[in-house]
This record gives sequence, structure tokens and C-alpha cells, in this order.
Amino acid sequence: MNKLKTILTNVCRLLIAIAFIFSGYVKAVDPLGTQYKIEDYLGALHLMAYVPRFVTLGASVSLSAIEFSIGIFLLLAIRRRLISKVTLVFMSVMTLLTIWIYVANPVEDCGCFGDFIRLTNGETLLKNIVLLGASLTVFFMPLRMYRFISKTNQWIAFHFTFVFILFTSAYSLYLLPVFDFLPYHVGTDINREMEIPEGAKAPEFQTTFILEKDGKQKEFTLEDYPDSSWTFIDSKTVQTQEGYVPPIHDFSLQDMKTGEDLTAAVLERKGYTFLLISPHLEEADDGNFGDIDYLYEYAQEHGYAFYGLTASTMSGVQMWRDITGAEYPFLNADATTLKTMIRSNPGIMLLKDGVIIRKWSHNDLPRQEELSARLEKLPLGHLPADSIPRKIAGVVLWFVLPLFLLTLADRLWAWTHFLKAKKKTDETYNTLK
Repeated sequence: MNKLKTILTNVCRLLIAIAFIFSGYVKAVDPLGTQYKIEDYLGALHLMAYVPRFVTLGASVSLSAIEFSIGIFLLLAIRRRLISKVTLVFMSVMTLLTIWIYVANPVEDCGCFGDFIRLTNGETLLKNIVLLGASLTVFFMPLRMYRFISKTNQWIAFHFTFVFILFTSAYSLYLLPVFDFLPYHVGTDINREMEIPEGAKAPEFQTTFILEKDGKQKEFTLEDYPDSSWTFIDSKTVQTQEGYVPPIHDFSLQDMKTGEDLTAAVLERKGYTFLLISPHLEEADDGNFGDIDYLYEYAQEHGYAFYGLTASTMSGVQMWRDITGAEYPFLNADATTLKTMIRSNPGIMLLKDGVIIRKWSHNDLPRQEELSARLEKLPLGHLPADSIPRKIAGVVLWFVLPLFLLTLADRLWAWTHFLKAKKKTDETYNTLK
């Protein structure tokens, strides 16, 4: 019976550890995505106006670090009594939260596994109930978890795990997510991803534009878009009829003055197109506007297209132009779509014949020396080699391998200590005999 309890406890411990490690890591590599999801929840509760954005970003980074660390600590059985209690409390809170999500349905996807795996609210609730049951098992029998690292050396793994996961979030915030799980990843043919298979029922969407004139706001559709005397305020796209939803279904670009749909003109253009993407120019980082202006000049010199995409109003665009001296044209797009396209405000996306071939954070824009010729002749003008295996190897090299070597060294040390103790006991026994 005791052996069965030990097996059950360790199976539950591994189940929770795998779920937490995976969930924490996919959130850590995309902290802005998790922040947007937290803001969706706050918006549903009408609390977004009271919570600063730096708080939601801090909550995003903290949540991923806590989940990932709990998973590692359970996997290695570090501080068994304490971590079993923390896990139970965490899962109890998460289960209560998902019950509310399931009943109230404030968002369609909980964001448990970032953009890598999307679960319905019902699937999320079922997952959390299973993990809560496993947490209860571990809570009542924590000392049955087999320990991989002795108490003496646990502090090394403890601090190393926190440093690694926080560095991962910081790196992904400063540049771009280490792993891009979004529909607009490098290599995506946007036109193809918007296609609906033959015979499939097409969903229907409606885009509504909120415009203002003489202090009064009014909503319009593409069919009744007014003249340029109206000022653009915001836009929103909602699904009006169920059907097959392609991976990319909300990419739509309009002229900010006339409302003319320019989506096809941008995507079907042959050659290279630079897109400066900023959901809200009022919140965009303008520290590297000189590099952006140089990219625009480079595009002009070589005959490449360059557009700014934003959900801001004309006043926001004018403010950006006043600060940066920008001369490139701006097109209007949905803010959520722009946040999905690139996790940087602003960020640069490079298209070739409608295919995404490069993405840059505003902190890592191409330098002048990298643009010494036409893009056709430069590595930047071509799809990069598949870097997924290299990125996985990096995670293994910088985290998994050191942790494995620490565990191996600790077990060898413990085994040596055991042999020495056994030898001493045997010598004492022989002496007494």
C-alpha cells in the first residue's frame, strides 16, 4: 500500500510539474501576450482604468516566473513541504478563477498556454480540476516525492531557476519572443493564411468605425463610411456568423482619410514592403526614431514601399510626426491585430510578395552598415534559416544542461557520502565485534 501511495504521489508530482513548466515558459517568452490577456480580464471586470499598465506587465512576468519555478521545484522535489502547500494554494485560486470564466465567459481563451495551445473555457476548467486533484495528493504526502537534489544544494537550483526565467522574459521584452507562436510569424504568407478552403462555410465579420464630427461620435461600416470631414477615433471587428475561421482573419488596412480598403494593394504588391507597426502611437517608444527614419529613406532610395500601421487617430499620427519628423504614410488597422502581428511598439515587419521574411523590435533595428546594398543582395532580404532547433539547443545549453549536471553532481556526492558513512559503520561494527 505504501509503495502504491509513493507511485501515485510521484505521478501526480510529474503531471503538475510538466504542466507548470510548459505553461510558465510559453508565458515567459511572450510576456506582452500574457499582459494583454490580463488586461482582457480586467476589462471584463471594468477595472482596467484603475490598473496601470506597468502593473499588468509586472503581473505577467511574475505569473510566468511563479508557474515555471513551481514546476521545476516539484520536478526536483525542492522544499517538498513548502512547495506542496504553495502548489495547492495556487491551483485552488486558479480553479476558482476558471469556474468564473466558464460561467461568465468574459474571454474565449484563458491564455493558460499562451498562443501555443488555445483551450476553451470548458477544457481549461477540466484541466484545472485534474491538476487540483493532483495537488491535493502531493499536499497530503509531500515526503513521498523522490528528491533529486539534496537539501544542502537546493539553493543553487532555486536561484538559478528564478534567474533563468526572469532573464527569458526580459530578453523577450527587449527584443521579440524567443519562440513566435503567433499567426504572423516569419515565413507566413498572409494571403494564403487568410484563404478559406473550398467548400468550407465562410464566417462573416463586420468592422465598425467610430468617427467624430462637431464633438459627436457615431459608428459607421465600410458601406457607409463618411467623407474626410469626420475624424477617426477607433475601430472594432466582430464575428457575426460562425464558419471556418482561417489562421489570419482580421487583417484589414484602410486609408485614414477616405476609409478606402488598401489590404489587397499592400499584400499583392510585388517586391519588398516595410511596415512600421504601432497599435497606439501615443504609447510608442520614440527613442530609436532615427533608425526608423533611415529605414524609410533606404526604402525610398531603392523603390520599396513603407507604411505605418496604427489604430491611433490622426491626432496621434500628427503627434508622432511632430516628435520624429516621420514622412511615411499611415494606414489604419485594428489594435488587437497589430498587437498580434508583432510584440513591440513600435516594431518593423518586412514583407516580400506578401510573405513575412523579417521582424524587428524597435530595440534591434537594422543598422546602416547592414543595409549597404539592395535587399535582393543582402541576407536581410531573404528568409532566415530555420532557427527553431538552434533556439531549443540554446535552452538546453543554458538551462537544462546546467541543471542536469548539478543534479548528477549532487547524486554522486550523496552516493559518496553514503559509501563513506557505510564504511565507517562497518568499521565500528567490526571493532565492536
